[in-house]
Amino acid sequence: MSDKLSTPLLDRVSTPADLKPFSDAELRQVADELRQETISAVSQTGGHLGAGLGVVELTVALHAVFDAPKDKIIWDVSHQCYPHKILTGRRDRIRTLRQKDGLSGFTKRSESPFDPFGAAHSSTSISAALGFAVARDLGGAPETGIGDAIAVIGDGAISAGMAYEAMNNAGHLGKRLIVILNDNEMSIAPPVGAMSSYLSRLYAGAPFQEFKAAAKGAVSLLPEPFQEGARRAKDMLKHMTVGGTLFEELGFDYLGPIDGHDMDQLLPVLRTVKARATGPILIHAITQKGKGYAPAEAARDKGHGVSKFDVVTGEQKKAASNAPSYTKVFAQSLIQEATDDSRICAVTAAMPDGTGLNLFSERFPTRTFDVAIAEQHGVTFCAGLAAGGMRPFCAMYSTFLQRGYDQVVHDVAIQRLPVRFAIDRAGLVGADGATHAGAFDVAYLANLPGFVVMAAADEAELVHMVATAAAYDEGPSAFRFPRGEGVGIDLPERGQPIAIGKGRVVREGSRVAILSFGARLAEVLVAAEALEARGISATVADARFAKPLDRDLILQLAANHEALITIEEGAIGGFGSHVAQLLAEEGVFDTGLKYRSMVLPDIFIDQASPADMYAVAKLNAEDIETKVLDTLGVADLSTRRA
Repeated sequence: MSDKLSTPLLDRVSTPADLKPFSDAELRQVADELRQETISAVSQTGGHLGAGLGVVELTVALHAVFDAPKDKIIWDVSHQCYPHKILTGRRDRIRTLRQKDGLSGFTKRSESPFDPFGAAHSSTSISAALGFAVARDLGGAPETGIGDAIAVIGDGAISAGMAYEAMNNAGHLGKRLIVILNDNEMSIAPPVGAMSSYLSRLYAGAPFQEFKAAAKGAVSLLPEPFQEGARRAKDMLKHMTVGGTLFEELGFDYLGPIDGHDMDQLLPVLRTVKARATGPILIHAITQKGKGYAPAEAARDKGHGVSKFDVVTGEQKKAASNAPSYTKVFAQSLIQEATDDSRICAVTAAMPDGTGLNLFSERFPTRTFDVAIAEQHGVTFCAGLAAGGMRPFCAMYSTFLQRGYDQVVHDVAIQRLPVRFAIDRAGLVGADGATHAGAFDVAYLANLPGFVVMAAADEAELVHMVATAAAYDEGPSAFRFPRGEGVGIDLPERGQPIAIGKGRVVREGSRVAILSFGARLAEVLVAAEALEARGISATVADARFAKPLDRDLILQLAANHEALITIEEGAIGGFGSHVAQLLAEEGVFDTGLKYRSMVLPDIFIDQASPADMYAVAKLNAEDIETKVLDTLGVADLSTRRA
């Protein structure tokens, strides 16, 4: 793989229609060239590599056989969509992936008509595809039309209940719908649960080559000359007690398993299904994550998420770390607490590495539970653990916890069960963009009666908040922390529980009070220094709690300062709204206090560096300084000179 790739056939592809004249042999070459182009692009941008490499042949085959954008190809999660983007008119921008003003790392409706449905969370594709199929049959007429609806879903994503809800409904409706199960036995973490074991048994019982005969296993769909051999192959599968029984019970014709890297299987099967399918059908394709790139194939996560890397060696170009990550600090703190308390256990939903629970699992394997991509189940599972006398920590990203919100309300909060929610990826997260931003958890948790909601200002505070949650048994609690490195301060040897609902004053001042909730505190302190240079004395306080609020601290700050400004890494309706409610109820505004609340703006912020995203949100130090000056009516000379 040189810097200048030789891709003569891929160079002729501007849209999927350009694949139509190619022979099968030429399509195989296109797939080889597409794999090299994907590797080259991601080496320059970083991103999700392994998933896309695993579906290169499938991507080429789908676009060669079907007629996108009229036919709707929906990629579940869409980590694997980079090859799709290259084939659908975006090759010239593929090296802007996940960068400011560049291509999204996921499918995105506003980006291209070839992305019929946006994704980034898992297990939504079958529901969306069924929606398209029903819209088609009801006469729906979007600009690109509606033909076939094809959902491509991984074996990890199909573990979620939503996928089965969709399949059950699809089987009941009987609409023509195509689901391709991309079975690589490797989601982000090794897939867990009975579903993965079931899929493994489909092809573990005999040499894989024997199943190639079953690639045309949906007998009724095949041309007559092939039907007898296919019947024998299907009988063989049934006699071996493997095959598509589960899917057939849900109302789907089952076809497979087939080799997802063998174009000689993929193309005939897809062509036959396109020509003959009448109802819902599931094609089971076995693939290899990271296929065709040795460093990805050898990696434990198969190259799931990579930074920029050297194409020849696969060595990633990661910046040197100056401080431990918040995620690692959380994991180490939880291990410390669990060492002294056998009731502490930890639950995550298919993200052990991302949440740090892989470290916890090494120390306490019997107290660590990965429930697969099933946040709803995970939350209620934690509720049952708590009711059973354990002290569960439910470790999920903010954006993924949203998927279990009804369970948070109904199964945890109403019953006042002491589930501890460790909320990673709070605030803006950079290259993953709006779909992964932790913008809403403060608002959706702090409005629940009896909930304790904390946010760590730095990594030392996180250590104390883990200890606080571990010791708090009166009801549910949550603590949030951002992605990435801490600020580099010394860590305590052991976390100490914080008094519930008590903040702290970090810097004493007189004219304005800035009350920070969460990890913007470092930016607030920079702003306070700049204000001091202008002769404006600022008190800085760390709220620590959005619920319960530190009433005494807030009312004291309001009484002793001309202005009070809150700042948080969350949407409107969160911490600042609760402070405003308190001040209003106490009649503080009647006496002329100047109050402002700095929150994330009422928009979804596209991917960029975290610093750029916070600049868009106007939550960086200079923005805080400007807000103070505007609130006090002091001219900001740097902006007025223009």
